[in-house]
Amino acid sequence: MQSEPDRLFSRATFLASAGTLQEFPADGIREVAFVGRSNVGKSSAINALAGRRRLAFTAKAPGRTQTVNFYDLAGAARLVDLPGYGFARVSKSVREGWERLVGDYFGAGRPLAGVVVLMDARHPMTSHDERLLGWLNTFELRLLAVLTKSDKLSRSEGTVTLNRTRQNLAARCEETILFSSSSGAGVEQVRELLWRWVAAGSAAAANKRPPV
Repeated sequence: MQSEPDRLFSRATFLASAGTLQEFPADGIREVAFVGRSNVGKSSAINALAGRRRLAFTAKAPGRTQTVNFYDLAGAARLVDLPGYGFARVSKSVREGWERLVGDYFGAGRPLAGVVVLMDARHPMTSHDERLLGWLNTFELRLLAVLTKSDKLSRSEGTVTLNRTRQNLAARCEETILFSSSSGAGVEQVRELLWRWVAAGSAAAANKRPPV
């Protein structure tokens, strides 16, 4: 029997791909945004969470995603895949376009349940990651740090990396989780936490409704 988090994520479907602020869905459904460096595995993580192989498109060449992609969770919430950052082999104008699009997303007052910050477990907390975390913290959002590609580390290396990163982010992120879209490590943990975020937001919204 499926758990509530598993049931929610298994119903994920592609909703829309937006290249401008005006194209963002505007119906107030709670969202969980995924951000991280180019080729860190955002799309693969979304596929793993949904239990699907090609829900989110994964490009072999980094820096290909130039839109904000929205995935619907049965009308209860959305996952939002934001363009990656920090990939040098693209033009300055393309980089500026990505930055503007991400800035528009966070500056538009979206109904965010929280943000998943993805970092490569083999080298987390790069200067790009530090700048992103500092910027996100100004929005006072719930943050989850997900250390992707953890299958590339030995068990002892993974433990050391997790403990060090968790300690580093203790004041900024609600949790830090080792994750692998290949092995499935951390998938259930991330589903459970995001489900709690969405459920908490839904309950808060219901409590604000005027009596009938």
